[in-house]
Amino acid sequence: MDSDKAPAVESVQSTSSVSAVARPRDFIGLLRPTQWVKNVVVFAGPAAGLKLSSAVAFKDAVAAFIAFCLAASATYAINDVLDREADARHPTKRDRAVARGAIRPSVALGIGCLLALGAATVSTLLLNAQVTAVLATYFTITVAYSVTLKRRVILDVIIVALGFVLRAWAGSLAVGVVTSEWLVACVFTLCLFMGFGKRRCELAMIGDKNEAWHHRRTLLRYTPDLLNHLITVSAGIAVITFLLYTMDTSAHPAPFPKEHLFYTLPLVVYGIFRFAMLTELGVYAGPTEIVLRDRPLLMAILLWAVCALAIAYGSTFFGPGGLEVPSGNG
Repeated sequence: MDSDKAPAVESVQSTSSVSAVARPRDFIGLLRPTQWVKNVVVFAGPAAGLKLSSAVAFKDAVAAFIAFCLAASATYAINDVLDREADARHPTKRDRAVARGAIRPSVALGIGCLLALGAATVSTLLLNAQVTAVLATYFTITVAYSVTLKRRVILDVIIVALGFVLRAWAGSLAVGVVTSEWLVACVFTLCLFMGFGKRRCELAMIGDKNEAWHHRRTLLRYTPDLLNHLITVSAGIAVITFLLYTMDTSAHPAPFPKEHLFYTLPLVVYGIFRFAMLTELGVYAGPTEIVLRDRPLLMAILLWAVCALAIAYGSTFFGPGGLEVPSGNG
């Protein structure tokens, strides 16, 4: 009878060992390539400074984008190791390779270190020391977030928003343009709004507040009412700072008629309001998934980008007068 059970035991062990073998897509998932869209913020400064039409500046901006993609993937690998037990309880994150045991923590940490080294190499060889310093600051605060700061209510979202500000700042430094204070304020407040929206998504998706605590400790303090209030306030501030950016002409005058961005306000308001609505559905895991999967919101973002580029680069595409309507004398 024992001999009959032995093959069954061996079969179970064999099946579990096969299921724990990492597949190529597990390593790709560890890098989170879908999250690289966040690093598009790097191009905000170069675009506002009309540098994207220069081949050299565009190359530098792309190099900064690649460096931040590598650095971000490194922090994701490290975070997966630190959060593997909490991720195993999450309805969607439990499928991550480290959480389910397909990739050993030591391997994930090794990959994270290699990616961080790659990011530093790209920045050091292709960009200036200022960008490298900002990149190092971004990596440091992001790792600190994964280790401890993510357990601090409200501060956790502020740290995430600062990460986006550093991306935008690095992009400006890479091409040698002055970063507008109002552009920084726009990025920071918009990312605050999206950060609180992500917490609302997590609460809505997990449902059980006690179970949410096992995934992210701050969710015990983030009540739906508090998050709705924070989302409302940060959304209003984001719209106001956008308007102030379009109308400000005092410091660091823009090389394009940025006051025309005022007329894209309906798209901005629609995008912010729709995002806020989608955070309460409990269907999306976070902002990236909302942006990539919700077609109306994605179309609004793309249309705003087209309008903004047309306004900024009007003189390049439409001649010296750009999109200005000539005034007649007769």
